[in-house]
Amino acid sequence: MKPEIGVLLMNVGTPDSPSVGDVRKYLSEFLNDPRVIDIPWLARKILVNAIIVPFRAPKSAKIYKQMWTPEGSPLLIHSENFRKGLQADLGHNYQVEIAMRYQSPSVEEGLEKLRKNNPKKIIVVPMYPQYASSSTGTCIEEVMRIASKWWVIPEMVFVSQFYELEGYIDGFVKRAKQFDLMLTIIFCLVIMVYLFGQLIR
Repeated sequence: MKPEIGVLLMNVGTPDSPSVGDVRKYLSEFLNDPRVIDIPWLARKILVNAIIVPFRAPKSAKIYKQMWTPEGSPLLIHSENFRKGLQADLGHNYQVEIAMRYQSPSVEEGLEKLRKNNPKKIIVVPMYPQYASSSTGTCIEEVMRIASKWWVIPEMVFVSQFYELEGYIDGFVKRAKQFDLMLTIIFCLVIMVYLFGQLIR
């Protein structure tokens, strides 16, 4: 029996590899999104393609190489593991797929996998707890752009935010109880300072 409900889990994206070329390609697609850098088209093209990407790609590639695993991108690996877990929890009446807003697996690929089974409903879940135009908004816009070309469009449900869900909050509470709160705060501050330093270099 084919699943009646499709679930598309969406995240921001990841380069196909930590090479400078793939990182450049990822940054270019990401930063040229008008919802990410909301300035006039020509100014954005010059800023992104002539200034940010050429200088940022080599530096970002070094960071990606440090965090890359033998299996590939950590974000993609964790997303796939999450997909498998959710699929097991939901059962055979659901089909769960993942998609990255930028790069692979693309939104079009994820939606096409769902569409092949002619679902009655597709639930789109951008994996961002709070709505922002540059994250959730662009995911929803891309799904609508692709689905608008289909001859038969199933019921579409968009989860725009979930920060207030009890289960989501409880998950954070349970996880936090496993750690010393002060050490966790210090660790987060150190990470933030490090990342800020990387950005301004």
